[in-house]
Amino acid sequence: MFKRRTPWLLVLIWMFLIFFLSSQQAADSNQLSTGITKLIVDMISGTFPGLTPQAQWLNHIVRKNAHFIAYMVLGLLQVNALYLNGTRGRKAFMLALAISFLYAVSDEFHQTFVPGRSGELRDVIIDTAGALTGIGIYMLIRIKWTKEIT
Repeated sequence: MFKRRTPWLLVLIWMFLIFFLSSQQAADSNQLSTGITKLIVDMISGTFPGLTPQAQWLNHIVRKNAHFIAYMVLGLLQVNALYLNGTRGRKAFMLALAISFLYAVSDEFHQTFVPGRSGELRDVIIDTAGALTGIGIYMLIRIKWTKEIT
């Protein structure tokens, strides 16, 4: 029983983390991504003297990659939970993708109620692409390492 519930607990914890980050007001969210962007700019400038990327452009890339990576992990966790609970193959793939897509839609809707934030179709697409990537990585690893195709 523990082995079957733990993967779903990880999915729920990750969904809560996404919800928590989406609940941040625009200024707080931007402060977090700006801090990460500054670290990246400093690393690039320190590694490649004379090369300083545009911080505003890089901050946009950091923010969109955060969507992609968060949902890549979500997709991976979901398909793993499905596999460990007996749902495999195409059914696991489609179900994990559908759950990720619906969660992305609900997350963007949720953001419309957060001051300074908005719901963006573009972000739903980025989120779903991230989930698709995570699910695909999981499936490829599973096929490669276990020779399991179902």
